[in-house]
Amino acid sequence: MASRTKARRLAIDVLYQSDVTGSDGRSVIAEWERAGREVPAFTRELVEGVADALDDLDRVIGAHSEGWRVDRMASLDRTILRVATFELRVLGTPVGAAIDEAVKAAKDLSTEDSGRFVNGVLGRIAEGPDAGEG
Repeated sequence: MASRTKARRLAIDVLYQSDVTGSDGRSVIAEWERAGREVPAFTRELVEGVADALDDLDRVIGAHSEGWRVDRMASLDRTILRVATFELRVLGTPVGAAIDEAVKAAKDLSTEDSGRFVNGVLGRIAEGPDAGEG
C-alpha cells in the first residue's frame, strides 16, 4: 500500500474514532501519539482539514447524496466521504484518484454496497457546479 494510501487510511481511522466518540480529530491524534503511534504529516493534514471544514463538507455531501441525510449515513461511510470530499474540494486531488481511493476504502473497510454508495455520491460531487471550490 502506497504511503499516501496508508496516510488516508489512518486519517479515516482517526476521523472514524472521532465521529463515534464525539471527540475532535486532533485530540484523537494526540491520544495516538501519547500511545506511541506515528501519525504521518498527510494524515494530520487530512484530519485537521476535515475537522476545520466539517460543516461545509457535510453540507456538500448532503446536497449530493440523493435522499440520504449525512447524520443517517453509516459512520464509516460518512467518514470516507468527508476525507474524499476534502481532498476534492480543498486539496485539489485528481478526481479519479480521490474517488478510487475512497471506493477502495469503503469496499475494504465497510461493504460492497458502501463502495457503490461512496462512488455515486463522490461522482455527483465531482460533476457538480461547485466541484473543486474550497
